[in-house]
Amino acid sequence: MREETRVTLRVPFQASSVSDVRRDLRTWMRKRGSTGDRIDDARVVVSELVANSVRHAQPLADGSLIVDWRLDDRRLHISVTDGGGTTDPHIIDAPVSATSGRGMAIVETLVDDWWLEHTPTRTTIHTLMDL
Repeated sequence: MREETRVTLRVPFQASSVSDVRRDLRTWMRKRGSTGDRIDDARVVVSELVANSVRHAQPLADGSLIVDWRLDDRRLHISVTDGGGTTDPHIIDAPVSATSGRGMAIVETLVDDWWLEHTPTRTTIHTLMDL
């Protein structure tokens, strides 16, 4: 039996999807032998990406967003696809007193690389993390 190295989820475009995706990623990573900090880091990354999509973008045509993760040579690739927004995800210099705005700075700290991919109807943010 071949071990699944890729998961693709189509989830509702709503804030409650964050906890579902976090749980599914943790379960998947544990089955592959990951533990501790790397699971926690990956869960933070996927949480920020999904939350940012719901907060700043539009859903895909069917009202969902797509979350995908896969393992390639001990590197975890996480991506989130939505219907795009008026701005691209970016890092801002949020003041210490700010209650939001640090999501992409957190992601950049935890991943080895991140980038965007655009089509006329979709935006996908990709991240890579060493495990």
